[in-house]
Amino acid sequence: MAKDYYSILGVDKKATQEEIKKAFRSKAHQYHPDKKDGNEAKFKEVNEAYQTLGNKEKRSQYDQFGTTFDSAGFGGAGMGGGAGGFNWQDFARQYGSGGFRTNVNFDDLGGLGDIFGDLFGMSGSAFGGGGGGRRRHARGQTGEDIQISLTIDFREAVFGAEKNIRLDKLETCAKCGGQGYEAGTKIVNCLQCKGSGQISQTQRTILGTFSSTTICPKCQGEGKKPESYCSACHGGGRVKDNQEIKITIPAGISAGESIRISGAGNAGPKGAPAGDLYISFNIRPDNEFTRDGYNILSSTEINISQAALGDKIEINTLDSPVKLKIPAGTQSNKVFVLKDKGVPVLNSPTRRGEHQVEVIVKTPKNLSRKAKKLLDELRGEL
Repeated sequence: MAKDYYSILGVDKKATQEEIKKAFRSKAHQYHPDKKDGNEAKFKEVNEAYQTLGNKEKRSQYDQFGTTFDSAGFGGAGMGGGAGGFNWQDFARQYGSGGFRTNVNFDDLGGLGDIFGDLFGMSGSAFGGGGGGRRRHARGQTGEDIQISLTIDFREAVFGAEKNIRLDKLETCAKCGGQGYEAGTKIVNCLQCKGSGQISQTQRTILGTFSSTTICPKCQGEGKKPESYCSACHGGGRVKDNQEIKITIPAGISAGESIRISGAGNAGPKGAPAGDLYISFNIRPDNEFTRDGYNILSSTEINISQAALGDKIEINTLDSPVKLKIPAGTQSNKVFVLKDKGVPVLNSPTRRGEHQVEVIVKTPKNLSRKAKKLLDELRGEL
Protein backbone atom coordinates (compact mmCIF):
# COMPACT_ATOMS: atom_id res chain seq x y z
CA MET A 1 0.00 0.00 0.00
CA ALA A 2 1.32 3.43 -0.94
CA LYS A 3 2.42 5.53 2.00
CA ASP A 4 0.73 8.87 2.68
CA TYR A 5 3.68 11.07 3.53
CA TYR A 6 1.43 14.04 4.30
CA SER A 7 -0.45 11.97 6.87
CA ILE A 8 2.80 10.70 8.38
CA LEU A 9 3.97 14.28 8.96
CA GLY A 10 0.47 15.42 9.96
CA VAL A 11 0.25 18.23 7.39
CA ASP A 12 -2.19 19.24 4.69
CA LYS A 13 -1.34 18.62 1.04
CA LYS A 14 -1.28 22.41 0.54
CA ALA A 15 1.23 22.93 3.36
CA THR A 16 4.19 25.24 2.68
CA GLN A 17 7.76 23.95 2.73
CA GLU A 18 8.30 25.78 6.01
CA GLU A 19 5.23 24.09 7.53
CA ILE A 20 6.53 20.71 6.36
CA LYS A 21 9.94 21.36 7.92
CA LYS A 22 8.30 22.49 11.18
CA ALA A 23 6.11 19.38 11.27
CA PHE A 24 9.14 17.16 10.60
CA ARG A 25 11.14 18.68 13.45
CA SER A 26 8.19 18.23 15.82
CA LYS A 27 7.65 14.58 14.84
CA ALA A 28 11.39 13.82 14.92
CA HIS A 29 11.60 15.25 18.43
CA GLN A 30 8.56 13.21 19.48
CA TYR A 31 9.77 9.86 18.15
CA HIS A 32 13.54 10.20 18.55
CA PRO A 33 14.93 6.82 19.72
CA ASP A 34 17.03 8.51 22.39
CA LYS A 35 13.88 9.72 24.17
CA LYS A 36 12.24 7.59 26.85
CA ASP A 37 9.03 7.22 24.83
CA GLY A 38 10.72 7.30 21.43
CA ASN A 39 9.84 5.05 18.51
CA GLU A 40 12.66 4.21 16.09
CA ALA A 41 10.35 2.80 13.40
CA LYS A 42 8.16 5.91 13.37
CA PHE A 43 11.23 8.13 13.56
CA LYS A 44 12.64 6.58 10.38
CA GLU A 45 9.22 6.73 8.71
CA VAL A 46 8.99 10.45 9.47
CA ASN A 47 12.47 11.00 8.02
CA GLU A 48 11.50 9.05 4.91
CA ALA A 49 8.45 11.26 4.44
CA TYR A 50 10.48 14.43 4.90
CA GLN A 51 13.13 13.35 2.39
CA THR A 52 10.40 13.49 -0.24
CA LEU A 53 8.14 16.33 0.87
CA GLY A 54 11.07 18.49 1.98
CA ASN A 55 12.40 18.51 -1.60
CA LYS A 56 10.26 20.56 -4.00
CA GLU A 57 11.05 18.43 -7.05
CA LYS A 58 10.52 15.12 -5.27
CA ARG A 59 7.34 16.46 -3.70
CA SER A 60 6.00 17.42 -7.11
CA GLN A 61 6.74 13.94 -8.45
CA TYR A 62 5.22 12.34 -5.36
CA ASP A 63 2.04 14.39 -5.74
CA GLN A 64 1.77 13.13 -9.31
CA PHE A 65 2.88 9.51 -9.01
CA GLY A 66 2.69 8.66 -5.28
CA THR A 67 5.42 6.53 -3.68
CA THR A 68 6.11 4.82 -7.02
CA PHE A 69 7.56 8.07 -8.36
CA ASP A 70 10.98 6.45 -8.92
CA SER A 71 9.69 5.93 -12.47
CA ALA A 72 10.04 9.67 -12.88
CA GLY A 73 13.73 9.53 -12.08
CA PHE A 74 13.84 9.48 -8.29
CA GLY A 75 14.96 6.56 -6.14
CA GLY A 76 13.31 5.27 -3.02
CA ALA A 77 14.08 4.26 0.51
CA GLY A 78 14.38 0.53 -0.04
CA MET A 79 17.72 -1.16 -0.41
CA GLY A 80 17.10 -1.55 -4.13
CA GLY A 81 15.78 1.97 -4.73
CA GLY A 82 12.08 1.22 -4.29
CA ALA A 83 9.35 3.44 -2.89
CA GLY A 84 10.22 6.18 -0.43
CA GLY A 85 12.28 9.33 -0.04
CA PHE A 86 15.95 8.24 -0.08
CA ASN A 87 17.92 6.53 -2.84
CA TRP A 88 20.32 4.02 -1.27
CA GLN A 89 21.84 3.19 -4.67
CA ASP A 90 22.82 6.80 -5.25
CA PHE A 91 24.04 6.97 -1.66
CA ALA A 92 26.26 3.93 -2.16
CA ARG A 93 27.66 5.25 -5.44
CA GLN A 94 28.36 8.70 -4.05
CA TYR A 95 29.71 7.77 -0.63
CA GLY A 96 31.23 4.33 -1.25
CA SER A 97 34.93 3.72 -1.21
CA GLY A 98 35.77 7.32 -2.07
CA GLY A 99 34.75 8.80 1.26
CA PHE A 100 32.12 11.45 1.87
CA ARG A 101 31.85 14.22 -0.70
CA THR A 102 28.58 16.02 -0.22
CA ASN A 103 27.35 19.47 0.68
CA VAL A 104 23.98 18.26 2.02
CA ASN A 105 23.22 20.04 5.30
CA PHE A 106 22.10 17.21 7.56
CA ASP A 107 21.83 19.59 10.51
CA ASP A 108 18.99 21.31 8.66
CA LEU A 109 17.10 18.03 8.67
CA GLY A 110 16.86 18.19 12.44
CA GLY A 111 18.02 14.69 13.32
CA LEU A 112 18.52 12.76 10.08
CA GLY A 113 22.27 12.75 10.79
CA ASP A 114 21.50 10.86 13.98
CA ILE A 115 19.78 8.12 11.99
CA PHE A 116 22.93 7.59 9.91
CA GLY A 117 24.90 7.62 13.15
CA ASP A 118 22.71 4.79 14.40
CA LEU A 119 22.99 2.82 11.14
CA PHE A 120 26.68 3.30 10.38
CA GLY A 121 28.23 4.57 13.63
CA MET A 122 28.94 7.97 12.08
CA SER A 123 28.46 11.41 13.58
CA GLY A 124 26.77 14.21 11.69
CA SER A 125 30.17 15.83 11.12
CA ALA A 126 31.06 12.92 8.84
CA PHE A 127 28.75 14.44 6.23
CA GLY A 128 30.65 17.70 6.12
CA GLY A 129 32.98 16.66 3.28
CA GLY A 130 35.80 14.12 3.57
CA GLY A 131 35.71 14.14 7.37
CA GLY A 132 36.42 17.89 7.44
CA GLY A 133 33.88 20.66 7.64
CA ARG A 134 32.62 22.27 10.81
CA ARG A 135 32.58 20.26 14.03
CA ARG A 136 29.17 19.74 15.60
CA HIS A 137 28.31 19.04 19.20
CA ALA A 138 28.13 15.45 20.34
CA ARG A 139 24.65 13.99 20.14
CA GLY A 140 22.60 14.68 23.27
CA GLN A 141 24.83 17.58 24.41
CA THR A 142 21.88 19.89 24.93
CA GLY A 143 20.40 19.43 28.39
CA GLU A 144 17.76 16.74 28.72
CA ASP A 145 14.08 17.64 28.80
CA ILE A 146 12.23 16.96 32.04
CA GLN A 147 8.65 15.67 32.09
CA ILE A 148 6.53 15.81 35.25
CA SER A 149 2.87 15.44 36.18
CA LEU A 150 1.21 17.96 38.51
CA THR A 151 -2.15 17.67 40.27
CA ILE A 152 -4.03 20.95 40.68
CA ASP A 153 -7.40 22.07 42.06
CA PHE A 154 -10.49 22.41 39.89
CA ARG A 155 -10.55 26.21 40.14
CA GLU A 156 -6.82 26.51 39.47
CA ALA A 157 -7.42 24.77 36.15
CA VAL A 158 -10.40 27.00 35.39
CA PHE A 159 -8.95 30.40 36.28
CA GLY A 160 -5.23 29.70 36.09
CA ALA A 161 -2.73 30.17 38.89
CA GLU A 162 0.88 30.73 39.80
CA LYS A 163 2.53 27.97 41.80
CA ASN A 164 5.95 27.27 43.19
CA ILE A 165 7.14 23.71 42.61
CA ARG A 166 10.30 21.91 43.62
CA LEU A 167 12.23 20.06 40.96
CA ASP A 168 15.19 17.69 41.07
CA LYS A 169 17.35 18.65 38.10
CA LEU A 170 20.90 19.09 36.87
CA GLU A 171 22.26 22.61 37.24
CA THR A 172 25.45 24.18 35.95
CA CYS A 173 28.24 23.52 38.43
CA ALA A 174 28.85 26.71 40.43
CA LYS A 175 32.41 25.76 41.32
CA CYS A 176 33.73 25.55 37.76
CA GLY A 177 31.03 27.49 35.91
CA GLY A 178 30.15 24.41 33.86
CA GLN A 179 33.63 24.00 32.33
CA GLY A 180 34.31 20.72 34.10
CA TYR A 181 37.60 21.96 35.49
CA GLU A 182 38.64 24.67 37.92
CA ALA A 183 40.45 27.89 37.11
CA GLY A 184 44.20 27.44 36.66
CA THR A 185 43.96 23.83 35.55
CA LYS A 186 46.38 23.03 32.73
CA ILE A 187 44.73 22.05 29.43
CA VAL A 188 46.50 19.43 27.34
CA ASN A 189 45.91 17.70 23.99
CA CYS A 190 43.72 14.61 24.07
CA LEU A 191 45.93 11.54 23.69
CA GLN A 192 43.28 9.46 21.91
CA CYS A 193 42.59 11.85 19.01
CA LYS A 194 45.95 13.68 19.12
CA GLY A 195 44.16 16.99 19.55
CA SER A 196 41.96 16.76 16.45
CA GLY A 197 38.74 16.03 18.30
CA GLN A 198 37.89 13.35 15.74
CA ILE A 199 38.48 9.65 15.23
CA SER A 200 38.68 8.26 11.69
CA GLN A 201 37.46 4.76 10.96
CA THR A 202 36.58 2.55 8.01
CA GLN A 203 33.64 0.15 7.84
CA ARG A 204 32.67 -2.45 5.30
CA THR A 205 28.92 -2.71 4.67
CA ILE A 206 26.66 -4.21 2.03
CA LEU A 207 26.68 -0.78 0.40
CA GLY A 208 30.44 -0.65 0.10
CA THR A 209 33.34 0.59 2.18
CA PHE A 210 32.67 3.73 4.20
CA SER A 211 35.33 6.01 5.56
CA SER A 212 33.89 8.05 8.39
CA THR A 213 34.98 10.52 10.98
CA THR A 214 33.38 10.50 14.41
CA ILE A 215 33.66 12.70 17.45
CA CYS A 216 36.35 11.57 19.85
CA PRO A 217 34.62 9.89 22.83
CA LYS A 218 37.45 10.80 25.19
CA CYS A 219 37.34 14.58 24.77
CA GLN A 220 33.85 14.83 23.17
CA GLY A 221 35.27 16.57 20.13
CA GLU A 222 37.14 19.28 22.01
CA GLY A 223 40.60 18.00 21.09
CA LYS A 224 41.83 19.05 24.50
CA LYS A 225 41.18 18.02 28.08
CA PRO A 226 42.16 19.27 31.51
CA GLU A 227 44.87 17.54 33.49
CA SER A 228 42.42 17.32 36.40
CA TYR A 229 38.68 17.68 36.56
CA CYS A 230 36.47 19.76 38.87
CA SER A 231 36.12 18.09 42.26
CA ALA A 232 32.43 19.07 42.50
CA CYS A 233 31.09 17.87 39.15
CA HIS A 234 33.95 15.48 38.22
CA GLY A 235 34.25 17.01 34.77
CA GLY A 236 30.57 16.88 33.79
CA GLY A 237 29.98 20.58 34.36
CA ARG A 238 26.66 19.79 36.08
CA VAL A 239 25.53 18.92 39.59
CA LYS A 240 22.24 17.61 40.98
CA ASP A 241 20.10 20.21 42.68
CA ASN A 242 16.62 20.51 44.16
CA GLN A 243 15.35 23.81 42.87
CA GLU A 244 12.16 25.79 43.43
CA ILE A 245 10.69 27.37 40.32
CA LYS A 246 7.55 29.44 39.75
CA ILE A 247 5.18 28.28 37.03
CA THR A 248 2.11 29.91 35.53
CA ILE A 249 -0.89 27.66 34.91
CA PRO A 250 -2.93 29.08 32.03
CA ALA A 251 -6.67 29.59 32.57
CA GLY A 252 -8.75 26.87 30.91
CA ILE A 253 -6.15 24.07 31.03
CA SER A 254 -7.71 20.60 30.83
CA ALA A 255 -6.69 17.29 32.37
CA GLY A 256 -4.00 15.61 30.28
CA GLU A 257 -2.89 18.82 28.59
CA SER A 258 0.64 20.07 29.16
CA ILE A 259 2.71 23.22 29.04
CA ARG A 260 6.35 23.68 28.05
CA ILE A 261 8.73 25.96 29.93
CA SER A 262 11.69 26.62 27.68
CA GLY A 263 15.11 26.25 29.28
CA ALA A 264 13.75 24.91 32.59
CA GLY A 265 14.99 21.36 32.00
CA ASN A 266 18.42 19.97 32.85
CA ALA A 267 21.36 22.27 32.20
CA GLY A 268 23.47 21.28 29.22
CA PRO A 269 26.98 19.93 29.86
CA LYS A 270 29.86 22.38 29.60
CA GLY A 271 27.71 25.42 28.97
CA ALA A 272 25.41 23.88 26.35
CA PRO A 273 21.77 25.09 26.31
CA ALA A 274 19.38 23.68 28.89
CA GLY A 275 16.51 21.38 27.96
CA ASP A 276 12.83 22.19 28.45
CA LEU A 277 10.38 21.36 31.21
CA TYR A 278 7.10 19.69 30.20
CA ILE A 279 4.29 19.68 32.78
CA SER A 280 1.11 17.66 32.28
CA PHE A 281 -1.86 18.23 34.58
CA ASN A 282 -4.23 16.12 36.62
CA ILE A 283 -7.25 17.96 38.06
CA ARG A 284 -8.94 17.24 41.37
CA PRO A 285 -12.75 16.92 41.03
CA ASP A 286 -15.04 19.58 42.51
CA ASN A 287 -17.85 18.75 44.94
CA GLU A 288 -20.39 20.96 43.15
CA PHE A 289 -19.36 21.44 39.53
CA THR A 290 -18.50 19.12 36.67
CA ARG A 291 -16.58 20.22 33.59
CA ASP A 292 -17.42 19.34 29.99
CA GLY A 293 -14.82 21.01 27.78
CA TYR A 294 -15.29 24.72 28.44
CA ASN A 295 -18.79 24.25 29.87
CA ILE A 296 -19.68 23.86 33.55
CA LEU A 297 -22.45 21.49 34.59
CA SER A 298 -24.39 21.55 37.84
CA SER A 299 -27.81 20.59 39.13
CA THR A 300 -30.32 21.94 41.64
CA GLU A 301 -33.61 20.73 43.15
CA ILE A 302 -36.95 22.56 43.24
CA ASN A 303 -40.26 21.49 44.75
CA ILE A 304 -43.54 20.83 42.99
CA SER A 305 -45.01 24.24 43.70
CA GLN A 306 -41.93 26.03 42.37
CA ALA A 307 -42.08 23.91 39.22
CA ALA A 308 -45.80 24.47 38.73
CA LEU A 309 -46.04 28.16 39.69
CA GLY A 310 -42.55 29.38 38.84
CA ASP A 311 -40.01 31.07 41.11
CA LYS A 312 -36.60 32.74 41.34
CA ILE A 313 -33.89 30.65 42.95
CA GLU A 314 -30.25 31.27 43.82
CA ILE A 315 -27.65 29.31 41.83
CA ASN A 316 -23.93 29.06 42.61
CA THR A 317 -21.60 29.71 39.67
CA LEU A 318 -17.80 29.73 39.40
CA ASP A 319 -17.82 33.49 39.99
CA SER A 320 -20.64 34.20 42.47
CA PRO A 321 -24.29 33.28 43.17
CA VAL A 322 -26.87 34.45 40.61
CA LYS A 323 -30.67 34.47 40.48
CA LEU A 324 -32.21 31.97 38.08
CA LYS A 325 -35.80 32.44 36.94
CA ILE A 326 -37.86 29.23 36.95
CA PRO A 327 -40.83 29.61 34.58
CA ALA A 328 -44.20 28.18 35.59
CA GLY A 329 -44.68 24.64 34.33
CA THR A 330 -40.97 23.72 34.41
CA GLN A 331 -40.41 20.00 33.96
CA SER A 332 -37.87 17.89 35.79
CA ASN A 333 -34.44 17.61 34.05
CA LYS A 334 -34.93 20.92 32.28
CA VAL A 335 -31.50 22.49 31.54
CA PHE A 336 -31.04 26.26 31.82
CA VAL A 337 -28.03 27.90 30.17
CA LEU A 338 -26.09 30.75 31.76
CA LYS A 339 -23.98 32.38 29.04
CA ASP A 340 -20.32 33.28 29.70
CA LYS A 341 -20.34 31.63 33.13
CA GLY A 342 -18.25 28.62 32.12
CA VAL A 343 -14.52 27.98 31.77
CA PRO A 344 -12.28 30.59 30.10
CA VAL A 345 -11.11 29.41 26.68
CA LEU A 346 -7.42 28.43 26.79
CA ASN A 347 -5.27 31.24 25.34
CA SER A 348 -8.43 33.38 24.90
CA PRO A 349 -9.41 34.15 28.51
CA THR A 350 -11.98 36.81 27.52
CA ARG A 351 -14.08 34.06 25.93
CA ARG A 352 -15.89 31.63 28.21
CA GLY A 353 -18.10 28.60 27.91
CA GLU A 354 -21.57 28.15 29.36
CA HIS A 355 -22.84 27.11 32.77
CA GLN A 356 -25.59 24.55 32.25
CA VAL A 357 -27.92 24.06 35.22
CA GLU A 358 -30.17 20.99 35.32
CA VAL A 359 -33.34 21.49 37.41
CA ILE A 360 -34.71 18.41 39.14
CA VAL A 361 -38.27 18.51 40.48
CA LYS A 362 -38.28 16.82 43.86
CA THR A 363 -41.31 14.70 44.76
CA PRO A 364 -42.17 15.15 48.45
CA LYS A 365 -42.17 12.24 50.89
CA ASN A 366 -43.82 11.81 54.30
CA LEU A 367 -46.59 14.37 53.60
CA SER A 368 -48.62 15.77 56.46
CA ARG A 369 -52.38 15.17 56.56
CA LYS A 370 -52.99 18.76 55.49
CA ALA A 371 -50.63 18.48 52.54
CA LYS A 372 -52.20 15.21 51.46
CA LYS A 373 -55.67 16.75 51.65
CA LEU A 374 -54.64 19.78 49.60
CA LEU A 375 -53.00 17.64 46.94
CA ASP A 376 -56.06 15.40 46.85
CA GLU A 377 -58.26 18.42 46.25
CA LEU A 378 -55.97 19.48 43.43
CA ARG A 379 -55.95 16.01 41.87
CA GLY A 380 -58.74 16.85 39.47
CA GLU A 381 -57.17 20.18 38.54
CA LEU A 382 -53.71 18.92 37.66
